[in-house]
Amino acid sequence: MNSTEQKIKPYSKAIVKLLKGVIERNSNDWEDLILYQNEIQEYISQIGLELILKKDDGFAFVKQFEDNEGKTLGLVTRRQIGFETSIVLVVLRQSLEEFDSNPTQLATEKYITDSEIKDELELFLQEGYNKLKFQKDLESYIKKTVELGYLKEISKKDNETKYQIHRIIKE
Repeated sequence: MNSTEQKIKPYSKAIVKLLKGVIERNSNDWEDLILYQNEIQEYISQIGLELILKKDDGFAFVKQFEDNEGKTLGLVTRRQIGFETSIVLVVLRQSLEEFDSNPTQLATEKYITDSEIKDELELFLQEGYNKLKFQKDLESYIKKTVELGYLKEISKKDNETKYQIHRIIKE
């Protein structure tokens, strides 16, 4: 065993996965994340990151520390998203908030179809906005939202795609 192998910690894999994105409850690294939470936080804080662990919601991610002026060390670059994708995100977050505030629901996860997203967005767009173009491009906005990790494709049947809204959208 060389010196590098000796330095690898039992939670190193979980840190690497966190640096790449979200770790969910069903991940093989979830138990290490829970078990070594303090060690992981101590390690990543050295590079200006904070562990955000949402045990009840079943996911974890890292976030950059911000100083009083909102500045970071710049480890993670901020992504520019267009107006239309922002509107999709707002509608999805609102839909999840409404779902969570309805105590009669037994389900813990919010699912939505692309046609439901379209219907919700119709109410959101201003008069005079080019709705025809927006509807034509809607698939690309939803795809971008999936790429950003806020939607997860669950199933596809008869030109209808069902998604799960990831709870990270509320963060």
